[in-house]
Amino acid sequence: MRESLRFAGKILSATVSRVADRWLVSITVDTQDDSHLPQAENEPQDENQVKGESRRSQNQGAVGVDLGISALATLSTGEVIPGPKPHKALLGHLQRLSRGLSRKQKGSANRKKAKARLAKLHARITNIRSDALHQLTTDLTRRFHTIGIEDLNVRGMIKNRRLARSVADMGFFEFRRQLTYKSAMRGGQVIVADRWYPSSKTCSGCGHKLDELPLSVRDWTCPACGAVHDRDVNAAINLRNLAVSSTVTACREEGAGLGRKTKAKPASAKQEVSFVHVCA
Repeated sequence: MRESLRFAGKILSATVSRVADRWLVSITVDTQDDSHLPQAENEPQDENQVKGESRRSQNQGAVGVDLGISALATLSTGEVIPGPKPHKALLGHLQRLSRGLSRKQKGSANRKKAKARLAKLHARITNIRSDALHQLTTDLTRRFHTIGIEDLNVRGMIKNRRLARSVADMGFFEFRRQLTYKSAMRGGQVIVADRWYPSSKTCSGCGHKLDELPLSVRDWTCPACGAVHDRDVNAAINLRNLAVSSTVTACREEGAGLGRKTKAKPASAKQEVSFVHVCA
């Protein structure tokens, strides 16, 4: 290996793996676990105190994040982050390579070449999705100390044959995993709302709750106060309000049994370990 290690310590092991046409090595080093990321602040910064710094780079306190299919994430600030949808974009190419592979004779050199091309395309789709999720989660944990999200039933959503492909293409579980450990590294917290919390059906202004709100309805007017809500933005605002009002600390796990009364639970805090994995 020609690359110098970024961590000083004793090398314990090295695992070599292959993804499509690329070779990777993961090196385990026994070293001190010092996070290189700056710690998140509890309170939002004053724009007058930080001159020359863009608003997106400042810590803004708390935010609610509503995940969706048409857009990857909608923030309580009104920002909409579109998803790359790499599987949908490259589905035609993927189908052509799959058909070509099925037509090749087993054991032939052409089949090996076709299999390698298909594996390379699958790896490209994975990398595009992973890159978008890393950029989004890094931006959120850098800008906000407290982040409120929903406890989505991804396994149940995938069972819907009309939504399965779109849900899997977004990577909701990977989003939550990255958001949890990155927030813990910066000293922030992720508050996960209860799975049955009516974030979309509750008015963020007066708290009125609708009896029903079909998925096809994207905008609705509150019958109590008359406020007009965008479905996703309203849900994100409710998640932010729930995260702010929640008194559960980020390092505590969800309670079990009848004793748990809170409607929100913090994501699991990252456990401190003395091993750092370096990928080259």
